[in-house]
Amino acid sequence: MLNKNAHLVENLFDKAKVEMAPTRQGYGKGLVEAGEKDKRVVVLCADLTESTMSHWFKEKFPDRFVEIGVAEQNMATVASGMANYGKIPFISSYAAFSPGRNNEQIRTTIALNNVPVKIAGAHAGISVGPDGATHQQLEDIALMRVQPNMVVLVPCDALEAQKATVAAAFNGKPTYIRLGREKSPVFTTKDTPFEIGKAEVFREGKDVAIVGCGILLHNVLVAAEELSKEGIECMVINSHTVDPIDEKTIIEAAKKTGAIVSVEEHQINGGLGSAVAEVLSRNYPVPQEYIGVANRFGESGEHLELIESFGMGIGSIKEAAKRVLRRKALTP
Repeated sequence: MLNKNAHLVENLFDKAKVEMAPTRQGYGKGLVEAGEKDKRVVVLCADLTESTMSHWFKEKFPDRFVEIGVAEQNMATVASGMANYGKIPFISSYAAFSPGRNNEQIRTTIALNNVPVKIAGAHAGISVGPDGATHQQLEDIALMRVQPNMVVLVPCDALEAQKATVAAAFNGKPTYIRLGREKSPVFTTKDTPFEIGKAEVFREGKDVAIVGCGILLHNVLVAAEELSKEGIECMVINSHTVDPIDEKTIIEAAKKTGAIVSVEEHQINGGLGSAVAEVLSRNYPVPQEYIGVANRFGESGEHLELIESFGMGIGSIKEAAKRVLRRKALTP
């Protein structure tokens, strides 16, 4: 059953009624909200102001907005200098270019110096669609979570992206926020809890725990509801913070259910699934199945077609849950 404390929308499973909005929209709104709260907040962009929704901040605070141009590496280093002198800089581009192109500058000038630059990687994941493999950044979570000092946030919808942006502004740490291009269901509410480093249980269940992040979490909830009709009760965990991951919640879920499925719109290697596996192997090993991109690059296509083709749809999540349950039954 859905966790009443999660405060999800009533029309969660009604595709005709659920609001649709890209997570990058939540980032744009979050920038304005953070800017209103603190004059130290500044925004830099790499000639993609409207694509990353940074234009709302630019329109309201033009004196605190810097257009760097097509120069992501410069953008990272300029932001690190601004942070070193007391500003709270947000930098934004397509994730393929930031952190994809400027990873070395992020490492050396931001993470190494532990300055509070916020890196927004928009148009991440396979759901960029027709832009194809070059722009479908599927390695960004892995790149960022191995950086010492870096916080990694992957919000599940536009409203959570807004909360994540505001929270990141004031956490005092280098932070990566992963954002999508396409419209996706908005299924959380203003009352849904959000705290960096604390996962939220969106659905209770005793048979298997599904740990997800990003926009695929809606697919997870739908899959869990359908599995419930087959007699399989799934716990659903929103692990919006991939680093630092909420070890306590994952360990408790493993002890309660004895089986885990991880779900992410990212390479299976190095992403959320790997982070979950690391927690389990150190603390409470149980069978785990992975939903994500299986060691391949993306390809051009429509958003929903690609999600299905790459094995991240509702049916694939249900099959992963059944596979891990079969493995669980064989575990001594």
